[in-house]
Amino acid sequence: QVQLRESGGGLVQAGRSLRLSCTASGNTDSISEMGWFRRAPGKERELVATIAMSGSDNTYYPDSMKGRFTISRDIAKNMIFLQMNSLKPEDTAVYSCAARRAPNLIGYNYWGQGTQVTVSS
Repeated sequence: QVQLRESGGGLVQAGRSLRLSCTASGNTDSISEMGWFRRAPGKERELVATIAMSGSDNTYYPDSMKGRFTISRDIAKNMIFLQMNSLKPEDTAVYSCAARRAPNLIGYNYWGQGTQVTVSS
C-alpha cells in the first residue's frame, strides 16, 4: 500500500504563485508514475500534470495546463511538487496527487485526500 499526503494549499490572490507538495509513504518502490489532478466546484476532476518516478523525469501536461504549471519530483524523498504561477480564480479547486503502481500502464491506484487552493480576484 501507498499513502499520499498533499500540502501547500491555501488562499492566494490572483496573479500570485503557489507550490504544492505531495509525499508518498509505504510501498513507494512500487510507484511508476505520479500526477496532480484537480476538481473545481461543480466540475469533473481534471488532470493537471504527470511525472515518471523512475529513470528520466518524463512529464506530461494537457494542453490546457501548459505554461503556468510545472511538476517536479524528489525521488529520494518520495515527493512530487506542483509549481503554479500566475494563478487565476478559475484555478480554484481541490488539488490531489495520485500514484500509479507498476506494472499498470493506465489509471491510478492511490490517491491523496487533496488540498484546497482558493484564488481570489
